[in-house]
Amino acid sequence: MKLTISSFLSLVLLWVASEAPAAEPTQAATLAESNSVVVPSEFRRGRVMVRARVNDSEPLLFLVDSGFTINMISAERAAALGLKKMGKITIEGIAGEERADVFEGVRFDFGGNLTYASRRLASLASQNRGFSRRDGVLGTGFYRQFTIEVDYREKKVVLHRPESFEYKGSGEVVPLQFRRGTATIPASILFPNQAPVAGEFEIDTGCDGALCLAHDFVERTGLEAKIAAGERSARTGIGGEKKTREVRLPQLQIGKVVVERLTADLFEQGSPAGEGMAGHIGSDVFRQFRVIFDYPHKRVIFEKPGNRQ
Repeated sequence: MKLTISSFLSLVLLWVASEAPAAEPTQAATLAESNSVVVPSEFRRGRVMVRARVNDSEPLLFLVDSGFTINMISAERAAALGLKKMGKITIEGIAGEERADVFEGVRFDFGGNLTYASRRLASLASQNRGFSRRDGVLGTGFYRQFTIEVDYREKKVVLHRPESFEYKGSGEVVPLQFRRGTATIPASILFPNQAPVAGEFEIDTGCDGALCLAHDFVERTGLEAKIAAGERSARTGIGGEKKTREVRLPQLQIGKVVVERLTADLFEQGSPAGEGMAGHIGSDVFRQFRVIFDYPHKRVIFEKPGNRQ
């Protein structure tokens, strides 16, 4: 696992007062016939949170965020659990770098005999106020451990053992690539009577927007000439804040799936993702589908509402 994070994240904005009320947590239920478990979960503004026990603790609440390459925990929880500190690392975000404490010896228990031993997890001092309604973040290590089914409409999360998971549905299967620890997929921005604007996008389920686009990608593709000026905005994450412009795009195509009329944040400088990437795709896109994040089999599956496996 790399020691940097290449995403972006609007963690400081995660808990603004205008959030929609959280869904009531579901009860954990084991699906023995498929080696799966329905985990207690909450959905807030498209972001997904799950409950898990940490080293035999009471159930704690974790944001599921594919943009993080290392799991996170609040400093208060780390102290309460007596986690062993093993040093510090530097974490890179959308606006700079920050130092983080690193702990070891953590085991997550999701019920139904589904557990996950995380070799390391980190705690950022600047993020502590963002943990007021949750206890940490589960990043790409979690995604690589399980096949994760997220039904945004039904507000349900199912974890599957990847070795026993077999998909038989009719959803759109899109292959994944991995770059600097995070997953990417190809996608195209569509305009009427014009050539598609194609790029490679990072999957960032922790972002509450639809698209965040890198400044060099916007310039290289001449995207600004195709759209209205938009409104000034900003994205806040590790390292501080980046100024953006929020614009409307007509369509985004992922495989054969087309998302209509979506917003995008154009970075005035820098990028929300790694060098050479178009940007990242956030939860405002994924929440329109039932999505199966199958990192162990290097794919993500999009199902339209009403289609079931």
